[in-house]
Amino acid sequence: MKEVSMMLKGIHAQESKESAREKAMQVAEKLHEMKLGSAANKIVDGIEETLTYMNFPTQHWTRIRTNNTIERLNREIKRRTRAIGAFPDGQSALMLVCARLRHVAGTQWGAKRYMNMEHLKELDLQHESDIIAG
Repeated sequence: MKEVSMMLKGIHAQESKESAREKAMQVAEKLHEMKLGSAANKIVDGIEETLTYMNFPTQHWTRIRTNNTIERLNREIKRRTRAIGAFPDGQSALMLVCARLRHVAGTQWGAKRYMNMEHLKELDLQHESDIIAG
């Protein structure tokens, strides 16, 4: 498992989408050799979807490919619901979760900038100038 995990991380450690595709094909071949054909097929079938983040500026790659913000929010909700223990019904649990989400959205944590969007504006301007230059 550890070896397979390292191989998968190697795909996303590449510097370009083309090199990541090549690495994915190498990993798929190695998995076939290891008699893990279904895992190899998953990689081949899903590689384009998993490399979508590489269409954006490199400064955004780590923010797009991970879901740390969602995981942090889920941990916070889990912590709050465990502190309560048992809820009388599903509606009261839902009310607690919604209240926590409203709190997060209304505080500095919810307003914090996750990505610098100036890179995308520059990319748009460059794309427009390429179109005009034709």
